[in-house]
Amino acid sequence: MPFFTGTAHRRVGKGNAVVKIYDDIFSWEGWGGMLRLASGRCRLRIFDLSQDPGRPGLTHLKPIIVLVTDVPESRMSVRSCAGHIATQVTQKFNIQPQRMVYVEHYPAVHYGTHDERFIPERYDGVEFVWMEGKAIRPAWRPLTPPLLDVVKKMAQEA
Repeated sequence: MPFFTGTAHRRVGKGNAVVKIYDDIFSWEGWGGMLRLASGRCRLRIFDLSQDPGRPGLTHLKPIIVLVTDVPESRMSVRSCAGHIATQVTQKFNIQPQRMVYVEHYPAVHYGTHDERFIPERYDGVEFVWMEGKAIRPAWRPLTPPLLDVVKKMAQEA
């Protein structure tokens, strides 16, 4: 069974054969019937590291990188709905969860009366327990090099 069945949109970067599978605003359905509790939107980018023709025979244990970022128009944050988003992304894009790295991106923020305060950019990897096809019990950890470097480069070039 393939770990991803989708169509590649384009390649990222000069000489870099990481394939971007998806880059758009992703809407997720909430629960609660007509109330649509916890529904929202985020920027979703999906990359496939396994389709690098320049490195034949190189195998990645988790070749699919799912990168989510909050968007201002969403009522819910990616952090508060991480399991729900991960579940829907794996279902919609037919991604095997054990072959995916799920990353939340938080851009740098300046705030204060004169933008004198600063929260630096952050990338957090999220691990889930998967039960019956659903992501539960998210555990966040800051990404560290070399994975952090790879994800930052993909995000900047996307």
